[in-house]
Amino acid sequence: MPRKVVITGLGATTPIGGDVPTMWANSLKGVSGARTIEADWVQKYELPVTFAAQATTPASEVLSRVEAKRMDPSTQFAVIASREAWRDSGIEDFDHDRLAVAFATGIGGVWTLLDAWDTLQAKGPRRVLPMTVPMLMPNGPAAAVSLDLGARAGAHTPVSACASGTEALHLGLDLIRSGKADVVMCGGAEAAIHPMPIAAFASMQALSRRNDEPELASRPYDLARNGFVMGEGAGALVIEAEEHALARGARIYGELAGTSVTADAYHITAPDPGGLGATRALKAALFDARVQASDVVHVNAHATSTPVGDKPEYVALKAALGSQLDNVAVSATKSQTGHLLGASGAVEAVMTVLAVYERTVPVTINLDNQDPEIPLDVVTSERKLPSGDIVAISNSFGFGGHNAVIAVKNV
Repeated sequence: MPRKVVITGLGATTPIGGDVPTMWANSLKGVSGARTIEADWVQKYELPVTFAAQATTPASEVLSRVEAKRMDPSTQFAVIASREAWRDSGIEDFDHDRLAVAFATGIGGVWTLLDAWDTLQAKGPRRVLPMTVPMLMPNGPAAAVSLDLGARAGAHTPVSACASGTEALHLGLDLIRSGKADVVMCGGAEAAIHPMPIAAFASMQALSRRNDEPELASRPYDLARNGFVMGEGAGALVIEAEEHALARGARIYGELAGTSVTADAYHITAPDPGGLGATRALKAALFDARVQASDVVHVNAHATSTPVGDKPEYVALKAALGSQLDNVAVSATKSQTGHLLGASGAVEAVMTVLAVYERTVPVTINLDNQDPEIPLDVVTSERKLPSGDIVAISNSFGFGGHNAVIAVKNV
């Protein structure tokens, strides 16, 4: 019997709140984090998309000037979220050799990389900062969190596009079950609201161009959906072996009961229209959690608001859950937060854990005319979950055909 793993700490900095309590309250109200970007580079580069879901709380308001200067924005977000999660866990005395980090990103230090390139071109190599490489490397967030906590059981960086944050939880669960760690700080961070990624995503027709109404742009499952909204921030979760948590009298939010990772091997950007890889991931996560489809009452869906992306997830959910899907409350929280890329799975995991713990689910906004080919029970107003033993799942899918799913149980 594998070790039971529980969630004891939560942290986040997002477009709808700079900490978990604020984010959670806004997710239940249906607050949009999308707004026009007030930066000179939007006009300078004549970007076709002029809005995004930026983090509500600037890192400079949380970190010291010295700290912030030595970190890429993605790492800043990771440190902020992980510190909140660590405080929330209440861990004080612990064995540093039994604490690990699994902190993901989809893109990494894009601001540092491109700023350094601009500096090199304009001012020459002597003006490129000595800290450039440590700041731009994708493992920067995991390394910074490891240093901050003194985590010596390993610092890992899953990089699986938009499945990265969820894959970090998959890795963290394995580290504890295998006996390599007792506690793991898991999460994902991203800070890619930069002219180059925006231009690139816009070029591939992936972003919504509703520039005049940014708060209405992210609309999963709606017939008028026309692309996702770029978001930024981080989510963090402290997971630990149940016996470790009980020994210190920890407050437990829920059990990380099962996870899974699969690959489509279909296309570099498009999901398999038959949802085959996602279906296998969903079924494998339920099997790993030792639960049945009939136990699932809530799904925090990947639901990016793209015309081609939303339907295959429905197909996969139907294949994995069957008739039970009619009884499942579905939340598409990217309608509020935008798409945080490599951080999205971690932020959505925080929301999924809280949904189970509070027996309440976040709402989906901007669903005015639901696509008849996606007949899900999408939550658009306050909804309570049933009493008794319940299971909630969170899905993440990424470019490259990455599929990652977690299953959370009440305790």
